[in-house]
Amino acid sequence: MLNFEILETSVQHYIIENSGANIPQLALKGSPFKRVKTTELMQQIESKTKCKKKLPTWYRTPHILYPNKLNIEQCSSEITAAYKSHIVSGQTLLDLTGGFGVDSYYFSKTMHRVIHCEINKTLSEIAAHNFSAMQVSKIKTKAKDGLSFLVQTSEFFDWIYLDPCRRDKTKKKCFLIEDCRPNILNNLDLFFSRSENVLVKLSPMLDIVAALKILPNTKEVHIVAVKNEVKELLFNLEKGFVKEAEIKAINLDNSQKEFKFKINDEKTTTISYQEPLKYLFEPNTALLKSGGFKSIAQKFDLKKLDVNTHLYTGFKILSNFPGIIYEIEKNLPCKKQQMKQLLNGLKANIKTRNFPISTKNLKKNYKFKDGGKKYVFFTQTMGQKCILMCSKLSNTI
Repeated sequence: MLNFEILETSVQHYIIENSGANIPQLALKGSPFKRVKTTELMQQIESKTKCKKKLPTWYRTPHILYPNKLNIEQCSSEITAAYKSHIVSGQTLLDLTGGFGVDSYYFSKTMHRVIHCEINKTLSEIAAHNFSAMQVSKIKTKAKDGLSFLVQTSEFFDWIYLDPCRRDKTKKKCFLIEDCRPNILNNLDLFFSRSENVLVKLSPMLDIVAALKILPNTKEVHIVAVKNEVKELLFNLEKGFVKEAEIKAINLDNSQKEFKFKINDEKTTTISYQEPLKYLFEPNTALLKSGGFKSIAQKFDLKKLDVNTHLYTGFKILSNFPGIIYEIEKNLPCKKQQMKQLLNGLKANIKTRNFPISTKNLKKNYKFKDGGKKYVFFTQTMGQKCILMCSKLSNTI
């Protein structure tokens, strides 16, 4: 049960003043408020602190209630929720697994009405309170299981959105679609009986090609990265869609445009392989996750270093390349004695691509020091191991 005494002015001041504090040490002092338990107070402080960067709107808004930190860790960030809101359009959206309500909040900016279902009654009450505190009127909360609501309602929605739970009964993480709750595959017919459009958020660890084989009607797959780290895979399903899905790779927080391709085009594309030229091109993580390795070479007229080396080379700087561009200063053969003389004690940023020795072991063997302006790639080109000493260009991420 929620303790609304947490919203008292003096309690709120205490939470704000101690945001970022050491929770175990603070907890030892106990709660200075008779009607607020220490555990309740610490939960608010800890969860609010976690929202500072991930959910700044919630962090800045007065009188917000926070669930436990696990709920905050599992919910979408504001930047990814905002991205999702531009995928959908229309009048009504059902958020089947509403949680803390971040996605619902952003969906309400583009949809006329949003229904937020959350089986956890306390979490549903928290979301409802926060929507009111944030003066959001387009969201209706339902403290019940989303599937049950969908079975009982006769309403037809423009969109259904779900972020299925990716933890089993023992709280262990799971990545396969069939292991998530609710089971998407078993309920597709139900979803399409209530909407023609379904948006599903899945684990960034998921194999996209394998997922497409078991998720029919997939129109688009969005690979969403933030600061070059893949955060979400979004599958846009459309009732009756039988064509090939389009793969979209996007790295938010920078000016790079999304990269789009289709898997069959990737399979049939023919590209050239080449020893390193003047510049080295490293795709961002969203593109690497997409598997569009030949498509990127074709689009930007680049040469690939090797079939299994996902690095590219060329003579021109490409300002719209979705990744990082380096200038190659030296291309050295991978010979042990020469490596020792050249690399021992060097301060540089080490990267390995299609190389049999890990970065950790390379640092150990040659006493590398992390940092500096130099970048050293241990990789393979045209079937031969090599070392590429590079400088990152200032106009790239």
